[in-house]
Amino acid sequence: MRAKKKLGLIVNPIAGMGGRVGLKGSDGQKILDQAKKLGAQPESPKRAVLALKRLVSVEQDMELITCPHDMGENEALECDLTPTVLGGRKKGPTSDKDTKKAASEMLHQGVDLLLFAGGDGTARDIYSVIGDKLPALGIPSGVKIHSAVYALSPGKAGELAALYLSGTSPEVCLTEAEVMDIDEQSFRENRLSARLFGYLRVPFMKRMLQGPKAGGCAGEQVALNAIAADVIDNMETDCLYIVGTGTTTRAVMDHLGLDNTLLGVDAVYNKTLTGSDLNEAHLLEMLEGRKAKIVVGVIGNQGYIFGRGNQQISAEVINRVGKDNILVLATIEKITTLKGAPLFVDTGDEKLDRDLSGYMQVITGLGERVMLRVES
Repeated sequence: MRAKKKLGLIVNPIAGMGGRVGLKGSDGQKILDQAKKLGAQPESPKRAVLALKRLVSVEQDMELITCPHDMGENEALECDLTPTVLGGRKKGPTSDKDTKKAASEMLHQGVDLLLFAGGDGTARDIYSVIGDKLPALGIPSGVKIHSAVYALSPGKAGELAALYLSGTSPEVCLTEAEVMDIDEQSFRENRLSARLFGYLRVPFMKRMLQGPKAGGCAGEQVALNAIAADVIDNMETDCLYIVGTGTTTRAVMDHLGLDNTLLGVDAVYNKTLTGSDLNEAHLLEMLEGRKAKIVVGVIGNQGYIFGRGNQQISAEVINRVGKDNILVLATIEKITTLKGAPLFVDTGDEKLDRDLSGYMQVITGLGERVMLRVES
């Protein structure tokens, strides 16, 4: 009889809580307390469950080793899995120390794959303990996911973990992927400062693992001006425009002569700024009784339009606005960085992700459009 593979699971239960409430992260107790006051709810446990559901069918071939309570045990039991639970932690708030201690335990247990739910901070904490000693794979749950160690979605994380553990797919191999993190305080001050901390060994299969974020180049400015002109020329009166994060959407705000929150979500009504750095609750309130459109860019090299850095534009916000009222903007240069891969959505709502899948029009210049495939 073949020995069971050991799958380690660590859930950072507070990862991503700052996203929908517009705090751009959840690092530090002060920010976490602020997020809770704004009504933030845990996102990471739900996303861990989505991944674990894809592993139920291979439970008989693996031993699931996880952490107590909301760091993995609760999520495993919700999926009717029977985990081996490590000791030494009582119920209560978690911190990076808990993540690091759990990673050390997984190293001691000699797991074949460490599956973890969190964001860039979680990946950084785990890397600081395991280095290249264990294969690892991230379930994307944070706000600022610049690291390339995460699967495209929670479901894809579960599928890729199952394929790797089973050893049945010759397409799955181990590769080195970047662990990146940014300074959250600079991020909240509208400045982006990312740093490479190292590389984790991760299972790789085409279109299951995301890449690191890619920036633009100076030559794109002409194209950005043309995209902005197109959007503004076609703006409707008495329509709320929810403007997402990034440099492509910033070009629209610049051409309107409006202040822009580069790393936040703003609102424009009749070409006038009506809200800055808005969270999910603000957006839902502003949508009451109004026609609206969502304006979003594409993350270079990764291809995400929803679910990375713009969680304020939540599944509920998107459902209220409707798929037909989404404007996707991207320069041809940015589309080229995708190397033929589709655009991606990861809203946390699997039904909405399926509804958004298919083909979507992308504005690439003044009067210029391309159709790109969207996948969840």
